[in-house]
Order: sequence, then C-alpha cells, then structure tokens
Amino acid sequence: MKKTTQSLALIFLMILGSSLTLEAQSRKKANQDTDTWRYEIEAVNTGVQGSYLVKVWSYSRKAVIATEQSKKNAVHGIIFKGFAGKQGVPGQKPLASNPNLENEKADFFKAFFSDGGKYMKFVTLSGDGSVAAEDRIKIGSEYKIGVIVTVNVSALRKDLEDAGVIKSLGSGF
Repeated sequence: MKKTTQSLALIFLMILGSSLTLEAQSRKKANQDTDTWRYEIEAVNTGVQGSYLVKVWSYSRKAVIATEQSKKNAVHGIIFKGFAGKQGVPGQKPLASNPNLENEKADFFKAFFSDGGKYMKFVTLSGDGSVAAEDRIKIGSEYKIGVIVTVNVSALRKDLEDAGVIKSLGSGF
C-alpha cells in the first residue's frame, strides 16, 4: 500500500513537472514573439474617461499565444505607436514623444513588460476575452488574432511620469 502511494505521488510530481515545463516554454515563445513587437492597433470606440478601447492584432504561430500577448501589445502601442482614428472615434498620438525612448530606458521597459509586469495594471480584456471568428485569421504558418482591450491611459501616463520615463503634460516644451 505504501509503495503504491509513493508511486502515485511520484507519477503526480512527474506530470506536474512536465506541465510546468510546457507552460514555461509557452511563455518563452510568447516573449520571443513579443520581442519583435509585431502587432497592429486600431480604435474601436471611445472608452470611459481616461481609457482607450482598442483592438490589437497580434501575430504568432499559436493563436493562444497571440491572444495572451494582446494586452502587452496594447500597452506598448499606446506608449510608442498611438493609433489612427475612425469615423466617430478620434485617433491618439503615442504617450512617448521621443522615438528612441524604448532604447534609452531599456531596463525600465524590460521589467515593465516582463511576465506579470507592471503593464498588467493598466489593461484589461474587453468582455469575456473570447476571440470572434472573424478576428482569427490564419496567414501562412501563423495566426493574426484581433482582441479588444481597454487601456487605462490616465493611470499609465501618471505611472510613466512618476517614474521619470515621460514628461508630464504640464512640464512645458
């Protein structure tokens, strides 16, 4: 009986270990996909005051990874790219006016965009986070996944200003 319990415990630990390894590999692949920052961002609707409601199109060989990275890509897009408007929804300029900011503050942004990093405080999936069929496009060997997210831009701006990464709006030119 004792040997059976020990054997079951050993099998359970092996299964748990392999699933954790797969999860770590998935996160590593997601980060590799994000390192190149391949995404598109577009206006969806006006959000509540201080937030943007945007659709982020992320690319990856696995649809699940593209979906997971959409939040990271949305925050990156708000900081560095901005987005064009569409009828009834104004576009927005990026929060960073310096095009070299990401390289100049590389240490800050590496930690900021790490797994579970500070960027997570400023973004949420809109609705239940499911992806509509028309927002899942297979292109060659990879997927282009469109996910709608809400970014709390006023809190993001304040955090970046407090960290000395961007200048405040009232600091002048």
